[in-house]
Amino acid sequence: MSRKEIDACIRGSVEQYFKDLRGAQPHALHELFLAAAERPLLEVVMHHAEGNQSRAAEWLGINRNTLRRKLQTHKLI
Repeated sequence: MSRKEIDACIRGSVEQYFKDLRGAQPHALHELFLAAAERPLLEVVMHHAEGNQSRAAEWLGINRNTLRRKLQTHKLI
């Protein structure tokens, strides 16, 4: 999947969110969407890294300690 396809997928999700609001005012969209995307991203990466946090952190481009904190925050470890 290309960056363009990922962008289109996210754009579609945001548009659907606004439709689902039916005119209600959104709140804290940035936090909402980052949190919604982070957990599944971590789950999939950890699966493909076969639970290896060092490898997963490298793939994500983050420090292993940062990854560990995020996994704890999302109750994935």
